[in-house]
Amino acid sequence: MNNYKPPYTISNKILTLVSDIVELLSELNHIKKEINSPRIRKKNRIKSITGTLQIEGNSFSQEEIADVINGKMVLGTIKEVEEVKGAIEAYDYLEKYDYKNEKDLLKSHKFLMGKLLHNAGEYRHSNVGIDGKDGVTHVAPPSNMVPQLMSNLFDWLKHTDDHLLVVGCIFHYEFEFIHPFNDGNGRVGRLWHSVILHKYKSILGFMPIESVVRDNQEKYYKALEDSGSIGESTPFIEFMLKIILKTLKTLEKENVPKNVPKNVPLKRLDKILNFIGKNRDITIIELANILGVTDKTIKRDIVKLKLENRLKRTGSLKSGYWEIINEI
Repeated sequence: MNNYKPPYTISNKILTLVSDIVELLSELNHIKKEINSPRIRKKNRIKSITGTLQIEGNSFSQEEIADVINGKMVLGTIKEVEEVKGAIEAYDYLEKYDYKNEKDLLKSHKFLMGKLLHNAGEYRHSNVGIDGKDGVTHVAPPSNMVPQLMSNLFDWLKHTDDHLLVVGCIFHYEFEFIHPFNDGNGRVGRLWHSVILHKYKSILGFMPIESVVRDNQEKYYKALEDSGSIGESTPFIEFMLKIILKTLKTLEKENVPKNVPKNVPLKRLDKILNFIGKNRDITIIELANILGVTDKTIKRDIVKLKLENRLKRTGSLKSGYWEIINEI
């Protein structure tokens, strides 16, 4: 074991975002069955593959990728079709990867790029720079340093005690900084982030984070550049935690169970805000007793208020408090 530790700072923003994600995961227990259904998992997997490939310029839509998965003929360049097939193979293996195993990461690159690179599954032997709209934005470490840098990174991954939500973001950034392959680095970095998230909570491994990154692509690259500029991954950690939180909120919106009324009575929402306005430390059970409903109902109401940007939680459920957001 070496003493390598990637440079980063755990900011207050990071702590708040981790707390918000953990809390929302808890609140989403009432739709866990729906999110984990084979239909939803397949739908989100297609979104992930579409997102990660479109970031790299592949033009295939979700419908076309679904057709490839279902064995249908799809019109496209040979390169695009092979990119899709490689991504399908790599993501199908997601639950089997050991996120601490460097050989598994090399295997994922082999899956992704096997039909596109002659040296797929091997680290690069040449030096590379990363282009941006203003020219080269990052010169990756020399190729002779890559094996040791990757070994150090995985050694840290095996021994770190940091929260896996943060660890995934740090690894993602450090991997892109090293840029260990000739091609496919972005795809592998995003895939391995999902592998780490899956280790933390299996439900997170099936979230289409890549599609949300694609929708915020410029901010994604800016967060990478900002981290490179200051020499630590803190800005990128904050950005990716926001992406994870946003993806979770979208999942909640899209997967409300059919037996749960979608239009929560506005009077009850207003009453919840009214009671919180009088006592920001009020508990979910206390609200349920006052309003004569179950605690699960109050949890769903609170999720809705958060999604509408009317309410937020500061701190943990045990020691934190509620805050009403006035700008609705």
